[in-house]
Amino acid sequence: MFLRPLATGRDLCSVVGLLVLLFLASDRCLPAAEPVALGNRRELFVDSLLVERLSDAKIELCEPRECEKVLELNAPWEGIFSAYTTVIRDGDRLRMYYRGGPAGNREDGTNAEVTCYAESVDGIHWTKPKLGLFDAGGTKDNNVILAGMAPASHNFTPFLDTRPGVPAEERYKALANGPRFGEFDLSLSAFASADGIHWRKLRTEPVMGEKEVGGSWAFDSQNVAFWSASEQQYLCYFRKVTNEFRGVSRTTSSDFVHWSPPEPMHYSNTGTTRSANQLYTNQTQPYFRAPHIYVATAARFMPGRKVIDDAEARRIGVHPEYYNDTSDAVLMSSRGGTQYDCLFARGFLKPGIGVQNWVSRTNYPALNVVETSPTEMSLYLQADYGQKSAHLRRYAMRLDGFAALRAPLTGGELLTRPITFAGSRLLLNFATSAAGDVRVEIQDPQGTPIEGYSLADASELIGNEIERTYAWRAGCDVGSLAGRPVRVRFVLRDADLFSFQFQ
Repeated sequence: MFLRPLATGRDLCSVVGLLVLLFLASDRCLPAAEPVALGNRRELFVDSLLVERLSDAKIELCEPRECEKVLELNAPWEGIFSAYTTVIRDGDRLRMYYRGGPAGNREDGTNAEVTCYAESVDGIHWTKPKLGLFDAGGTKDNNVILAGMAPASHNFTPFLDTRPGVPAEERYKALANGPRFGEFDLSLSAFASADGIHWRKLRTEPVMGEKEVGGSWAFDSQNVAFWSASEQQYLCYFRKVTNEFRGVSRTTSSDFVHWSPPEPMHYSNTGTTRSANQLYTNQTQPYFRAPHIYVATAARFMPGRKVIDDAEARRIGVHPEYYNDTSDAVLMSSRGGTQYDCLFARGFLKPGIGVQNWVSRTNYPALNVVETSPTEMSLYLQADYGQKSAHLRRYAMRLDGFAALRAPLTGGELLTRPITFAGSRLLLNFATSAAGDVRVEIQDPQGTPIEGYSLADASELIGNEIERTYAWRAGCDVGSLAGRPVRVRFVLRDADLFSFQFQ
């Protein structure tokens, strides 16, 4: 018989001993898996792709730091319904685009809406140049770059086209609401520009219609597009509503004019195409330091969740239609395709102190996180929507600091799945306490430490740096391991690890 009754206590001890040996063997001999090819890409802790095992450590969402008010939306052509902001870094200049929505114009998609422009060198101090392009508010001394092309200014959303070989006159591209398209009210039109200020339509007719999308309220919010270097095509993420529930769909294009049939995005935390909460905007973008990872700083919309009462609404002067809901922002990520990794359930950007932050359509993040110093990146937030105090506010994070691998002083660790890399050194973005440290071990795919790169050979890394080359006793060179399947074991005490990169 394969199994027989135990005759003696000695038999029991033998079986227990065998099970212990099998357990130890299985712990050391990790299961074989196809290695993830990292090359020399920077990797963040925003999903679980590389995680084999966490022990007494967590991947935790970081909280952006609230900073200053950067732009008052108080010009006659701007106003309380200004919205759908995009921020783009182009060399040493930051460009900002947003809808001007004066208080007297409640109806969407009319010629009362204009597209406004501001610029900055440091991301903190912004100017509204007097461009003289269009009449708005009875003057051409304004910062308007698009007018009289309703409904395009409702949600004009540009991007800097990084596709190799893109013509100079199409360096900037944009999608915006187009005119009525056949039997459907909503469509998308494509625009292009050489300088990001003077714009023209790529073609007269729309490039996409609501007919191809199905559902309702499609294209009605910010329609986000960019060139994906990793997927080698243009991507567009837009809102699609099914059964009055707001979600996200995606379509692709090789030329920015002809688009594939849209597909709904899937969410890892629900396992379906229905997100855990309604998403008003998705703000999906290739992270500028790791463009193979798309981060989505999405506006989470809570319809009917009324926080302030009528008296408070009258006191702050919010428009009577815009205090019956509330919203904040959540963080998702994607590595392409139709999957969002929703590793974090808690809010990424919570509403600030004061009742003015708890009204409808406020707290919507601008599109794109941008670098604003050698150690910092910034995200901009739409604040005080529907109020005379409407403005944009800056939030700051350390570079790569969306989330961190974090362990207490008692210690914790992460073991990666098998990977391959290119390069000769390992760079870490990390922060420790005075008592904490980070150590790194490199193992073979079965989990055996590689000689010279074991934990016993590892140095204690202490400090707070955006980029530090890690070294073992024998030095920092890992070039002999390049191209070989390996695992990396990160061991932390009272420390945060934000990213790593072989270079």
